[in-house]
Amino acid sequence: MINPDHLKEAPSAYASKPWLRNYDFWVPPEVNTPKQPLYQILQIASASYRDRPAAVFLGAQWTFGEVKTEVDRLATALIKLGIGKGDRVGIMLPNCPQYLISFFAIIKLGAIVTNINPIYTPREVEMVARDSGIRAIIVLDLITPVVASVRAQTSIEHVIVTCLQEYSANPHTAPPPPDGTLGFKSLIDSITEVQHPRIDIDPAEDTAVIQYTGGTTGVPKGAMLTHRNLYSNVVQSYLWGSHLTQRGDERYLMVIPYFHIYGQTVGLLLGTWNGAMQIPIPKFDPDMLVQAIRQYRPTFFPSVPTLYISMLNHPEIRTCGLEYIRRFNSGSAPLPIEVIEQFEQMSGAMLYEGYGLTEASPTTHSTPTLSKRKVGSIGLPFPSTDCKIVDLETGTREVPLGDEGELCVRGPQVMKGYWNRPDETAYALRDGWLYTGDVARMDEDGYFYIVQRKKDMIIVSGFNVYPNEVEEVLFAHPAILEAVVIGVPDDYRGEAVKAFIVLKPGVPTDSENILEFCRANLAKYKIPTQIEFRESLPKSAVGKVLRRELRNE
Repeated sequence: MINPDHLKEAPSAYASKPWLRNYDFWVPPEVNTPKQPLYQILQIASASYRDRPAAVFLGAQWTFGEVKTEVDRLATALIKLGIGKGDRVGIMLPNCPQYLISFFAIIKLGAIVTNINPIYTPREVEMVARDSGIRAIIVLDLITPVVASVRAQTSIEHVIVTCLQEYSANPHTAPPPPDGTLGFKSLIDSITEVQHPRIDIDPAEDTAVIQYTGGTTGVPKGAMLTHRNLYSNVVQSYLWGSHLTQRGDERYLMVIPYFHIYGQTVGLLLGTWNGAMQIPIPKFDPDMLVQAIRQYRPTFFPSVPTLYISMLNHPEIRTCGLEYIRRFNSGSAPLPIEVIEQFEQMSGAMLYEGYGLTEASPTTHSTPTLSKRKVGSIGLPFPSTDCKIVDLETGTREVPLGDEGELCVRGPQVMKGYWNRPDETAYALRDGWLYTGDVARMDEDGYFYIVQRKKDMIIVSGFNVYPNEVEEVLFAHPAILEAVVIGVPDDYRGEAVKAFIVLKPGVPTDSENILEFCRANLAKYKIPTQIEFRESLPKSAVGKVLRRELRNE
């Protein structure tokens, strides 16, 4: 409970921005908000680093000039298909050169990138496609059947299919795309004259990306990230670590998916800004990762705790060349201090943590690179980022220094709002502040600490899992009467999903049957790893299931 006598002291604790005193000496308190469309990041990089490698993949290499040529040709092809400003175009690809090309081609037109996880089930793809109203989708050949199964229920007009081998060192002739679809590379190669239409993009208002995150009702909601939001976060991120960056000579090892906001901003966009060579890994494979480190000697490795923990157990990790990596970065979930210490001891480089959320493009805080690092802290707010902690009861009163409350942030990286969700937008964005839903505190030096995440959210291997979505699937099972899920500690994933289930009387089933049902309707990371059958679930006086009692057992 908040002491009312302290409330009058609280505003100065945050308004004075004590974190600025602990900034590394080169980090400015404010950034100049970019006024250019996001595509300018590639435009500038291709002019500054035209003949330098932009990406390597399956033995092949492309320069920035070559990537831009492919981007401009794909953009022209999309124009010929009728895609223009404001149209939503889905990208359903793993990490590969085609993602880079697709992303920049779409935003060049003023169209809107809509990221779709390649491991989504038909149900999940349909949900995102229908909500966003995508007109076209660029998809990997292996998962084209997923899109085909729901296409008729969506607004998708064009399905553009690619295969990983199209951009390998030994590209084979791609098989004809399925009926009713278009081939990615053949579409690009069909363009003999590139168009450069003048498109009026307002960076502050026009959405560049709709990035889906979980909804409180179990239905995903799309955060509208403008050109300015994303460009600002790139500049903030660069300034934070600029002393460790050698622009034009960086090599980014990208296992974090580009379709995830973390991989998109910290990997794809920041990497392009820095003239970095992208080393995209389509899926996490420890042997492939070790081989990539040995072969390409990356200088920057953004990742998540699950991957760091897995790498620590690889027999060759200590001899593969970690010493070439100047900076390790971890986000999406808290990283155990033991893992930080082991990695820093092995590599001789620092491992930095950050905090953010989809709605903030994503980064709002990071540990400083030279200044004091505090164990358990998410670090300091980024330049041009205001923060405050408000009481949990009203959400309007700032709490005293050191007290816990909800973390609120404000800055140029904060989203425009949720796509077609005015009520949820109004709840999340109040008087210019983004209410994160995370309980936090700030110490006297301006370092922030997350006390607990959003009440119910589960973070599995860096991916957000919202219980309501999993429960919605469980409730659809014919044998289930009641179901509730919580997050439980998991040494490998950070957290895993555990389901508590009450069965309908006289309707037989078992765990495997329920899991099979989940596999058909949920992405793999959302599927419960534990199922516990109960006679009943703990409930409040009004019948609400008490998750906290299950967590505390």
